[in-house]
Amino acid sequence: MVSAETAVALRVDGARPLSMASVAAVEAACVASDSDKSTTILPVYVTGTPGEDWTHGLDVALVTKWERSLRRLERLGVTTVAVASGDCGGAALDVLLATDYRIATPGIRLSLPVDGEATWPSMAIFRLAQQAGGTRLRRAILFGAHIDADESVAAGLVDEVTDDPAAALAAMAETVSGFSGRELAIRRQLMFDAATTSFEDALGRHLAACDRAMRRWAAKAP
Repeated sequence: MVSAETAVALRVDGARPLSMASVAAVEAACVASDSDKSTTILPVYVTGTPGEDWTHGLDVALVTKWERSLRRLERLGVTTVAVASGDCGGAALDVLLATDYRIATPGIRLSLPVDGEATWPSMAIFRLAQQAGGTRLRRAILFGAHIDADESVAAGLVDEVTDDPAAALAAMAETVSGFSGRELAIRRQLMFDAATTSFEDALGRHLAACDRAMRRWAAKAP
């Protein structure tokens, strides 16, 4: 079995206030993953949810930088695998929803944090609605209701729940060990575009990707 141990990993504690250090941690993991051409998987460990008054000190500039770092993580040229435990909200939920594959322990609970008047209107709402459907998760999006392990799997927000996340991570590392990061990024983008692109517009992009794949196969042929 391929080892899931890598020189690079990202750890996010959703209980900690969002800060420039949070942004820097995500950016550093992305840079390190892109720099090491032998890396095919980035483990992302998430847990924790914000306490009261967690929005104090936030400003639009910081939130913008945070959202941009998440977008970079979401487009990374390696497979990002989240390992989630306990309650996950705030930054932990943001990062989880930007990963390719999600492993969780049985006690997982996902939730949007509340800022005193309503749920926090981050891009987590966008990703929840896009990935699982806004109607299905209406209570979670509007009122901050917890999404437990069973519901997370049923909604497609978590791929597997296990008592042995290390083994699940190792199995996923083996699955993607021969994948090309650049090709993975192209497939991921095609998947993202499918929600907002017409068939006619999507066709050209998919044909271009098919042509690229055929050229790569031809180049490898004896």
